[in-house]
Amino acid sequence: MSIKWEVTIMELKDNGKKFKVTRRIGELSVAETKVFDTKEEAINQFQKWLSQS
Repeated sequence: MSIKWEVTIMELKDNGKKFKVTRRIGELSVAETKVFDTKEEAINQFQKWLSQS
């Protein structure tokens, strides 16, 4: 069985800008989310997770 991750990146505007990166396995209702202060950090995490999926 192959596990398929979904990876998303979102910009949050709540008392400043934050960036949220989430990966999830829809079939298993499993998710991991990280929040970053800079867009660069968020993009790095996004790319890291994409390369692992």
